[in-house]
Amino acid sequence: MHREIQKMREIALVYLDRSGGLQKFVHDCKKYNGILNRQSVKLIRKKNKRFVTFKVLFAPTDTKQSYAVYRFIISINPSDIAELDATLGNYVIHNPIQAAQIFQSVCFVAIKTLSLIEQLQTEAQISILLKPTHLPPLPSYVLSLSAFPFNYTSQRFYMSEGIVIAMGTVTKYTQGARFLCTEETCPFSEGFRYIRVHLPGATESATVRNDFVCSLCSSPLQEDMKFRVLGDKQIVEMIDAKVLNALKGYSNDKSHFRIQTFTVFLRDELANKMKIGNHYKIIGIPACVQNGLQSTACIEVNSVRLCKPNGPSFVSDNFKHLLSLTSNSCWRFTAILANIFASQVVPPGTYNTLKLAILLSLVQTCEKENADYLDLLIVTSDTLVIDRLLNYSICLLPRGIRHPPSSEIFPSVSKDKHGTGSASIHACSAVLAKGGICYIGDLSSYKKDKLELLQSVLDSRMTTVFIPGKKYGEEADQQVTISVQTNFWSFVDVDSSSKKHIQKDNFLIGQMDMSLIPPNLLDVFGLLIHNEFPSCRLSSPLVHHILKKAINPEAMLYKVSQQFRMQDYEEFILFAKNLHVELSSEAENLIQGYYLASRRVRRDSIHGSTLSASALKILISLSKAHTKLSLRKKVLEEDALIAVLLLESSLTLKHGKSALCIAPNPVFPFDLSDENSLQQRDSYLMQCHHQLLKFIGAYGPGTHIKTNEE
Repeated sequence: MHREIQKMREIALVYLDRSGGLQKFVHDCKKYNGILNRQSVKLIRKKNKRFVTFKVLFAPTDTKQSYAVYRFIISINPSDIAELDATLGNYVIHNPIQAAQIFQSVCFVAIKTLSLIEQLQTEAQISILLKPTHLPPLPSYVLSLSAFPFNYTSQRFYMSEGIVIAMGTVTKYTQGARFLCTEETCPFSEGFRYIRVHLPGATESATVRNDFVCSLCSSPLQEDMKFRVLGDKQIVEMIDAKVLNALKGYSNDKSHFRIQTFTVFLRDELANKMKIGNHYKIIGIPACVQNGLQSTACIEVNSVRLCKPNGPSFVSDNFKHLLSLTSNSCWRFTAILANIFASQVVPPGTYNTLKLAILLSLVQTCEKENADYLDLLIVTSDTLVIDRLLNYSICLLPRGIRHPPSSEIFPSVSKDKHGTGSASIHACSAVLAKGGICYIGDLSSYKKDKLELLQSVLDSRMTTVFIPGKKYGEEADQQVTISVQTNFWSFVDVDSSSKKHIQKDNFLIGQMDMSLIPPNLLDVFGLLIHNEFPSCRLSSPLVHHILKKAINPEAMLYKVSQQFRMQDYEEFILFAKNLHVELSSEAENLIQGYYLASRRVRRDSIHGSTLSASALKILISLSKAHTKLSLRKKVLEEDALIAVLLLESSLTLKHGKSALCIAPNPVFPFDLSDENSLQQRDSYLMQCHHQLLKFIGAYGPGTHIKTNEE
């Protein structure tokens, strides 16, 4: 066995030499030895021997400091090392703790031979962390808590992935400690004979204890506190990505599965490498941590990699065919998409404006900061159908979350359950919906403080968690800022809201009574949509649809439901949302002209302009979304026109009609039953375009209007 270990040490040295690990190792020694100048490394090879010559310049001796433990990170490519020696490759993957001891011996010999760290005395003072670049893509190397059995006793590398749902603050742990014999005459009462080093899964009480005895004289050992080496530790809770399916309001997936969170330990350079709500792939060693009578399965992480979702590179043939048939118009393709969308929930041709707004919001989702967001607030008296439609729509995205009323929308903080006493920040619906949709239900059901917090988040796309220091054992209070990268959907029940307050009498033409919702919240809530059918007279097709679905929920009532399946829409939206679009100069001028003209027209003597600065962002976001939905990469004037009509309709509901004076349902003024109705809609939209240009010419920045300030 000794001969086999010696052979693996030689192979480890060869691997370090070929992979550049030796040079990195020498560089890492500088922080312990105070090297001032760069070292030169020269490698001389002969037939059967390998000589490595290092020329190193050291700093003066007084700058050097002794440590109980010297920690080094070695990156390991399992494929490369297995090609050199299969036995060592097997050791690295299946016995990483023993493999680290092999590299520990190699590094100790290198340090002593080349005098890299003069203070180092024993091999036990070296702590090696092996970081595999990857693991074999085989099922036996994948660890999942939703599958049995969960083997946390093997102490070998596994890869796993999941979403971060809770994060603790960074605390300290003991990397290593020096113990001395309490018997002064014992040779081990000095030096570095007894060194304790943290191992995967070990608690603080296991690393540093007071019941050790000297192997020479059996006297008690006592820690030399001056040589304790501390590192950073962060506890993270992750969960299988399948949990997102459980948080959707509607799904065709009828399978059952068990989901459980698992604890992840991030140490030293990995602390703060994860962000709450993100999806990561990790490689680490599973272990079982004992906390009193409770045992917790955990993973000591060695490497972390962010998972970026890759959308499909294609759309279905039916969508391609539809796109080719409507290529002579920039408006027809999206109109037909909205007309036939969600035919499993509502009949084709109903709720077209709302369905178009939903599709625009779906394709305008991404995980980038400072992205163009598109939030929807629907005013309706038919909450059942609207709720079904929104539930169906959020399932088209991987991260569509229906917020459960019993939980928090935004992050909260509580004490860490692992007994550290530190704070733990818990994810929420808004953070879990990162890069997707967070559907929060009826807006009128939330209290004032929740609505104020929602307004703040919609305005800044950030939320702040306050951590009181005294409560969680910290010296000072902390504030953690978390980015919220999701679109919000909600609705307001006008029937129930009208009973809760006295309606106003002084309404402008086209304006709705929205006094139940704070005005500032209405302004930041992107798009306000009013559904077409009041509850007193539902359309006949919708009534028939509801009755047939109640009798046979799985029935395909329309041919388009078979031609354009839910899966086809999922692929289409994932493809469209990843398109990178740019504004054309014509579209930019149209948007800017409308915005400036509307600011002049929509104003009163008290508050000035009623058009907020966020309206310009909403216009750009709507224009880009319509371009993506049209599968184009250049925003045209036609896209900007749809954006203007949708926003103007929303502003009319909030503040009443303006000088532009559009129809109540400007984007879908006719039922789309055949090609003639599509042609009629195109002609109508061209008239709207000319009307918009006249409006910009009359009230834009080129014309002088007498204002209240003058």
